[in-house]
Amino acid sequence: MNKIILASQSPRRKELLSMLEIPFDIIVADINEQIDYNNDLVEEIKKLSYQKAEAVFKDHQDNIVIGSDTIVYIDNEVLGKPKTIENAKEMLHKLSNRTHQVVTAVTIMSKDKVDTFASITDVTFYELSDEEINRYVDSTEPLDKAGAYAIQGKGSEFVKSINGDYYTVVGLPIAELFHRLKKFNADIV
Repeated sequence: MNKIILASQSPRRKELLSMLEIPFDIIVADINEQIDYNNDLVEEIKKLSYQKAEAVFKDHQDNIVIGSDTIVYIDNEVLGKPKTIENAKEMLHKLSNRTHQVVTAVTIMSKDKVDTFASITDVTFYELSDEEINRYVDSTEPLDKAGAYAIQGKGSEFVKSINGDYYTVVGLPIAELFHRLKKFNADIV
């Protein structure tokens, strides 16, 4: 049986992969996470997921390695993790009463094959007041989250609707990953 390795330090991805009730190890990929904003954002995030998987796979070639990355974007602008409280407030103002996209790319890599895919979900926010934004930022939850919110946390109160996979927004499209992993002869069923 091939061992599964998650190439991520994200506690959310670890929690989501644990939902499949399959054994896996975590080895953090050490890569330079740079996006070329002149290129297609979906292709760039897929490239990052591939680089993460490849960085771990090179030393663990008898295993199945999963690399993943997530971006939040609106108007072709990527909203990463806010650097300051003011930056978080600016991001939330941009998302207020609008629809944005969350893309999570995943690469599954083994010695026999590589599968890279992206899951895209549209998220629409209610209109947010300054008071709501300030209260949320004061909770510190948005300070380490791409797009300055956590859909699985207090940020859920801002979400009017989603079109796509909820778990893509959390950080790992778990159902699609499960079905693709089966093609790797992973002992998951």
